[in-house]
Amino acid sequence: MDTLAKALISRASGQSKLRVGDVVICAVDLAMIHDSGGPRRVKPILDRLQRQVWDKDKIVVVTDHYVPADNAETQAIQALTKQWVQDQSIDKFYNEQGICHVVLPERGHLAPGLFCVGGDSHSPTGGAFGAYMFGIGATEMAGVLATGEIWIKIPETILMSWRNQLSAYVTAKDMMLAMCRKIGMGGGRYQAIQYAGETIQALSMQERMTLSNMAAELGAQAGLIAPDEATVAFVQAAGGKVPANWRDFQIEAAESAENVMQFDAASLEPQIAAPHSPENADAADAFRNISFDVAYIGACTGAKYVDLAAAAEVLKGRRIAKNVTLKVAPASLRDQNRAAQDGIMQILQDAGAEFLANSCGICAGYGDDRLVENQVCLSSTARNFKGRMGAPSSQVYLASPYTVAASAVTGKLSDPRQVMGGG
Repeated sequence: MDTLAKALISRASGQSKLRVGDVVICAVDLAMIHDSGGPRRVKPILDRLQRQVWDKDKIVVVTDHYVPADNAETQAIQALTKQWVQDQSIDKFYNEQGICHVVLPERGHLAPGLFCVGGDSHSPTGGAFGAYMFGIGATEMAGVLATGEIWIKIPETILMSWRNQLSAYVTAKDMMLAMCRKIGMGGGRYQAIQYAGETIQALSMQERMTLSNMAAELGAQAGLIAPDEATVAFVQAAGGKVPANWRDFQIEAAESAENVMQFDAASLEPQIAAPHSPENADAADAFRNISFDVAYIGACTGAKYVDLAAAAEVLKGRRIAKNVTLKVAPASLRDQNRAAQDGIMQILQDAGAEFLANSCGICAGYGDDRLVENQVCLSSTARNFKGRMGAPSSQVYLASPYTVAASAVTGKLSDPRQVMGGG
C-alpha cells in the first residue's frame, strides 16, 4: 500500500507507482499568499513575464502580517496587495480577517485530496485536512501563479504513531514539543510527517492543525493526517466541498512508511521549550520557578478558538501575577467573535489580558508589542528563535495555552496541573 503522501501526489500528478526520489509535475488545486511574501514579491516577476494568474478561482490572498498597517511602509504594502487582487480579479481575498493558516480552513478552502501550496513556512497546516500542502518561496510561487503547476520530489514518510489518550491539561502543542525534542529541528527535513493513531483521532480539528502546523519545526515538507468523519464534518460546516472519494485517503499504513516512531500519550506531561529552539523541550516541571515578563497567547499555532478556550479554563476566576503582562492575539476574527459569544474573551479580560490584532504580530516580529531588551516571554507560538519576537537579547519559552495561562497566574513557569489541581 502507498503512503498517504504518495497517494496525494499521485492524484495531483496523474502518475501511479511513485517511488521515493521520483520527480513529478503536479497540478495545484490552491495557492495561498499573504501580504508579506505575496503580491509585493510576485507582481514584479509576473510583470516581467507578462503573465496573469493561471486561475483566479484557485488563489487565496490574506493580509495578516502587516496588520495593523501603522506606518507609511506597511500602508503602501497593503495598498499594493489590494490593488493587485483587484487587477487579477481574485475573489478569495481576506483583508484583516486573521492569520492565513486559520482563515483558509475556516472559510472552507481545504479538503481531503487537494494539492496546495502556500507562501509561508507554516503552510503544512493544511495537512490536518488530508490535503498535501507545503510552503514555497516567492520565486517558486510566481511560477505556480503563472502556470498552475509545480515539481515535487517524492518524499520519505515518517509515521508518528500515538497510542492512548492525553491526560488533562496536556495538548497537541505538548505532543509537538515532545516530537521536536525527540527528532530535532531537522529530523524530518524534506520528508512527509504523518500523524496517526488513536490519540490523533481523538483530537479536535483545531488541535490537529497544531500538529500539522509545526511539522515545519521538524523540517518536514508536509504534516499529514488521514481524513475521517471529523474532517468531513469540519469542512462541510465551513462551506467546503468534500470529494466523494475522500475515503481513498484514509491511509495510515505503517508498513509503507520509511520510518515509524511510537509515542505514548498517557505518559506525556505538559512541556516547555527553552530558548532558542522548539527542540529544547522538557517537562514543564523542569523549568519551575523561572520568572518571566510577558505571557503571549497568539499566532496560527496557539491562538485558535480551542487555545483561547483552554486559557480561559485556567484563568476563570483568577488574575494574572503583577509581574506578568498577558497579551492575547486571537488567530482569526471569526474565532475571536465566537470566543466573545461564549464568554471566553470576557474571562481573559477579567484576568488582566491585553488584546492585540488578529494577525501574526509579535510572533513574526511586527508591531509595537515586540519584546524589548532582556525581556523573558512564555509563548504559545511555534518558534522561539533568537530575536524572532523582538530584541536579540530577549528570551522566549514555548508552551501550550494551558501552560502559558497557568504560568501567567503564578508569575513563574509552571505546570498547569499544579494550578488546576490535577498534578
